[in-house]
Amino acid sequence: MDVTTWYLEQTSPADLRPGRPPAIPAQVVRAEVPSPEFSRFLYTAVGGDWQWTERLEWTWRQWKEWLDLPGVETWVAWVRGTPAGYVELVSREGEVEIVYFGLLPFAIGQGLGGWLLGEGVARAWDMAERRPGLKPTRRVWVHTCSLDGPAALANYKARGFRIYDEKLNVPGDGDEGETPGPWPGAGPRD
Repeated sequence: MDVTTWYLEQTSPADLRPGRPPAIPAQVVRAEVPSPEFSRFLYTAVGGDWQWTERLEWTWRQWKEWLDLPGVETWVAWVRGTPAGYVELVSREGEVEIVYFGLLPFAIGQGLGGWLLGEGVARAWDMAERRPGLKPTRRVWVHTCSLDGPAALANYKARGFRIYDEKLNVPGDGDEGETPGPWPGAGPRD
């Protein structure tokens, strides 16, 4: 199967176009305590239907080492006390990558995606203000592919990201087979 991967960027905080506030009450909170269990939950719950398999083999220690890096942050959208989605950021030398972004299945179609992405990008731009020792953000970037949610690319563009590269059949994209889902036998489709 052919898979297209798009690489997008913002080079100024002025590039950000925030999403509309959601119609349902929601908040975005930083997960300040590094928790491998919680991060793995978010990864599988959000990415299980979108070919997110790279971290499925990670041990608890690998998750902990990643989360303890000084430039890693996880921002979680909450709806009525329930996690609805997340944005994972990593800062390297003044460039912040949106490593993972997405919604749990129940939250898709609720008007949360554009708003959560906008909140996450704003946090990418002001990361150095919260994290002494990090260089100020000069660029925020992300990649998405044709296996991701159907609204992903349009959402990134709507938030002010510009495509700076496009590739066909990047190794790792699309060669994992069936999507694993959040866990075997779970979800309304089963």
